[in-house]
Amino acid sequence: MDARRRQLLSLAAAASALPLASPARALSAASGKLAKVGIALAAKHSLYHLPLVLADQLGYFRQAGVAVDFIVHDAGAHAMASLVSGKAEVVAGAFEHVFNAQYQNHKLQAFALMGRSPQVSLGVSTRLSGLKSLTELKGTRVGVTSIASSTHTMASQWLLLHGVLPEDVTFIEVGSSGGVLEALRSGGIDALCNPDPIMHWLEMKGEVLLVGEARSLQGAQQVMGGAVPGASLIAREEFLQRQPEVAQALTDGVVHALKWLKTSGPTDLFRYVPAAYWMNDRAAYLGAFEKLRESYAIDGLVQEDTVLNLWRAQARLTGRMQTSRVLLARTFNNAFALRSKARLKA
Repeated sequence: MDARRRQLLSLAAAASALPLASPARALSAASGKLAKVGIALAAKHSLYHLPLVLADQLGYFRQAGVAVDFIVHDAGAHAMASLVSGKAEVVAGAFEHVFNAQYQNHKLQAFALMGRSPQVSLGVSTRLSGLKSLTELKGTRVGVTSIASSTHTMASQWLLLHGVLPEDVTFIEVGSSGGVLEALRSGGIDALCNPDPIMHWLEMKGEVLLVGEARSLQGAQQVMGGAVPGASLIAREEFLQRQPEVAQALTDGVVHALKWLKTSGPTDLFRYVPAAYWMNDRAAYLGAFEKLRESYAIDGLVQEDTVLNLWRAQARLTGRMQTSRVLLARTFNNAFALRSKARLKA
């Protein structure tokens, strides 16, 4: 009897050492089907969403038991609108969108962090080669993906930092694809705020002169006054409570991709990133990647102090500081990332 008991205890100990199976994977194995989820996002081709693209291309989402349908928009604000309207269950975008949703009484939470900086840059057209200070941007046209998107708010942050009010310039919506270059060359815009690799590519081609960057951790801290959270997976609180297995599977996929990124090299990157995302220029894509590589999240966890830093920076634009720190803690949910970190040893 004692020998049998020791054998059972030994088997139990061995089983407890194994990584836990994803709930979504367990459900898909039982039903024979993958759980489906729609993720709204903008600029899927950009390095901003690299962890998400890799999680899909490397098969990590399928391994976790989910089939992802990417709902692509021209700008992050439009992606958020599809989440609020119910057209998408999850959005991949800037953490700051959760603040904006709170103003409109939408209960959203970020549940998986992908970036530790805004990962965008501000450049002025080389037509304005005589520009000596950002204060001279008064009266100019600044291209952003869309109004209320992170490129819009970040451009406003740089302007404020140099004594220029956002209303002193005209913001032009140009998206984040081919129309950007056309807008620059035609004179439709005088400056541009966008993610990489397009900003690095434009800089290399002599189309823009970079005057602000929040792709690196240091650059982000300089303009935002401290470390801030960046790209995140965001969903309604109700969705996270109703479909925790799907949220867990998505987080598993993203954290797995973040872990892969820590040791990946150029060959690995080009093997899994779709060729269409390289802008026909491997050197430019790789150069852009190296500039912001450090800013990708480590384990999907959101740090509370970075949320407070972001809130303070955003408050400079909105003038709203009535939200308490307790409520700020409701803007994110680390439960899923904590499980993923433990499971994947990230």
